[in-house]
Amino acid sequence: MVGKPSDEAGDNSSISDEEWQAFLRDSELGAASAPKEPSARARMVTERLRHQGEPEGWRAGPVPRDMNGGTRRRRQMWSVLGVAVALGLVAVAVRPSLLPGDPFGTGEPGAAAASPLPAETVAPTAAPGTVPDQTPTIDRPFAGSPALAWADGEAGVVLPAARAVGSASKERVTKALELTRKLLVGANLDPKTLRGERPTVAFSVLDPKQPNLLDDLDAFLRSPDRTHDPLTLFSRFDPDETRVVGAVVKTRGRMTYKNGKHDGVTVHADYTFVYPVRPAEGPPEVTRTIVRRVVDVELPDPAHYDVTPGRLLVVRYDEELFNSACDVHDGFLHPRFRSAEPTGTAQTGPTVDPYDRSKAVGGESASDSCGTASRL
Repeated sequence: MVGKPSDEAGDNSSISDEEWQAFLRDSELGAASAPKEPSARARMVTERLRHQGEPEGWRAGPVPRDMNGGTRRRRQMWSVLGVAVALGLVAVAVRPSLLPGDPFGTGEPGAAAASPLPAETVAPTAAPGTVPDQTPTIDRPFAGSPALAWADGEAGVVLPAARAVGSASKERVTKALELTRKLLVGANLDPKTLRGERPTVAFSVLDPKQPNLLDDLDAFLRSPDRTHDPLTLFSRFDPDETRVVGAVVKTRGRMTYKNGKHDGVTVHADYTFVYPVRPAEGPPEVTRTIVRRVVDVELPDPAHYDVTPGRLLVVRYDEELFNSACDVHDGFLHPRFRSAEPTGTAQTGPTVDPYDRSKAVGGESASDSCGTASRL
């Protein structure tokens, strides 16, 4: 029992009985709750657990070899991958074209498509320049062709700005231009037409009241011959023999218009179409057939002439065909493939550049003389 300090302690302190009793109670509670010293076994377990929680390496020291197998294998794996990546980077640095799509713009053959040309608004004065000689493939059917920079399909049939001409209003001129585009697309770009089917879209814009026109065209399709050939107006391939590669036909040309003879408007269209094709069977060889068409059509005034409103009269049509069999008049284009025996007679006419749009069409055309294309 701890006694209460006397006043003679010399510290001049004065503690009341209540304060002293409270001090004793607190001391007894503190002694009961004070921690006991752990045993030696407990200290050993605690020390072992403490070391297990510490990180290896810088504090735990070197790890024995028999415990480091997994770490070593991981390091070896990453070393091999690092060497492979480094070799790959070196290869790409030497030949960037190895990357798909040529993201660095190296300009190597096949790396990027040629920059698209602006629309043709006036007659060109010369043939397109030369391009690198490349073999067309299924994936790159326009490789080695100036048409690589031409517009795709209908996007290449660009209409000029419409304005009133003669007695034809701006609205009538606009209508004539739109109908002419529909005729060109239906006759030369419609997949059904290209597969040798009836060109119904093209027929839909022609005036049935124009004497003999539709009857003659139907006869051309039914029974083609030298003087009744549907190729004079339509681009058609025999599906049993030839297939168009992909969904793109390259197109370039222009339209102009003037006052028509029948109180309407006459449209002059001059367009070249480049068709990438392959055999329907056999090796996947790709070549190109090129067709240039010049068509004059008129949209008369139905208030003064017995015509069908919204239909075109055909005034003139001429064509040049390149890379199609000579003297074969079955209503289909027949491309020549290197891997197949040529169809038709030998080409004996002059050599002509099918991409040269600076020269007029007509007279002794390449199709009449069966000339040779200087390039495809």
